[in-house]
Amino acid sequence: MKKILIIEDQAPMRRNVALLLKMEGYETCTAGNGREGVEVARKERPDLILCDVMMPEMDGYGVVQELRADSAFANTPFIFLTAKSDKTDIRVGMNFGADDYLTKPVVRDDLLAAVQSRLARSEAVQEKLEAVSSGGFNPDFTSYEPLQRAFGLTAREAETLLWVAQGKSNADVAAILEMSEKTAKQHLGVCFQKMGVESRNAATVQALEVLSNPLRK
Repeated sequence: MKKILIIEDQAPMRRNVALLLKMEGYETCTAGNGREGVEVARKERPDLILCDVMMPEMDGYGVVQELRADSAFANTPFIFLTAKSDKTDIRVGMNFGADDYLTKPVVRDDLLAAVQSRLARSEAVQEKLEAVSSGGFNPDFTSYEPLQRAFGLTAREAETLLWVAQGKSNADVAAILEMSEKTAKQHLGVCFQKMGVESRNAATVQALEVLSNPLRK
């Protein structure tokens, strides 16, 4: 049974979403503000997180940034629930590491579709990562050029992706390539856009596939 964390400061909304998900067979846990949400996430290890944006203690942007900095949540699907629908707010949320963005009041079918699709994507990525750990890939890390060709990256972006594919953090990449951590993060964000992925793990899987068979693309 998949576990979903609902971080929402409005109690009626929190209860309604939890009830809806329970009726669909999901296990739920809840938090009434952002700070509590981070604590519950670390304790419960949910399979997916639904999070309001405007909350006391810590807003949703703070929550996703703090959790994405923890490797345990690198691939956990994260969906914002918010009354805001401005495109700038949506872009900010995605840049911080959110996977999806639903406006309130949330339509039942839209919520369930988003939850189901994000969980399915997460499972697919996890399966490929397990293939990596079991020797399913045999990547050649001697050159970033296959990544540059495959995804239309600049040399600097491809270099960044090459090191990320080897498990390096943004801070590690920044030190290796002699750039700021902010610049490393920006390069990786561009890589995500060009590759059509939404998470570090998904980018790693695609990079490893190319580096294991550079002539394929």
